[in-house]
Amino acid sequence: MDPLAWSTLLLLLGLLLLFLEVFVPTGGVLGFISLAAIIASIVLAFYHRGLEIGFVFLAVAAVAVPSVLMIAFRWWPLTPMGKRLLLGVPDGKNLLPDSPQRRKLRLLVGKVGVAKTLMLPSGAVLVDGMTVDAVSEGMPIEAGQRVKVIDVHGNRVLVHPSDEEPKPHGTNDVLSQPIESLGLEGFEEPLA
Repeated sequence: MDPLAWSTLLLLLGLLLLFLEVFVPTGGVLGFISLAAIIASIVLAFYHRGLEIGFVFLAVAAVAVPSVLMIAFRWWPLTPMGKRLLLGVPDGKNLLPDSPQRRKLRLLVGKVGVAKTLMLPSGAVLVDGMTVDAVSEGMPIEAGQRVKVIDVHGNRVLVHPSDEEPKPHGTNDVLSQPIESLGLEGFEEPLA
């Protein structure tokens, strides 16, 4: 077999083993073998084909090794082992500290209230018996206009105009509502 073919095979084997080293936990054994194969391919190219081919193999190895590592490390987070070892990126809501005030504000999402002041774009709204500072979603809101809470970012309540009627304060308590409003049907037969 031609020494150039051996050099090429050793270089490809070394790059393959380097790629596998990222995915298979061998404690560096595959990395050592891949480094030895790449060096052996360069030495064989210099020895049997001269300086010109030797420098070509050296240049190919200098470009291919970082490229193979870059590709392997881009795929690694998608593997089952990579998913277990790397943490997911937290969203903004998980980064903020939790407090009783933030929990109260998060409970307002989806509720309808009334603007107490002119909102250009911020102002005060009355929602569920609480007066909170709010920001309108891009449009001015007149005082007395109904608004719906759509999101809470930190301590900022985001609202937009609504046509829904606000529920009276305290109607979230199931025990204080009439049974007809709960949508339950009465019992047809006594339990005996």
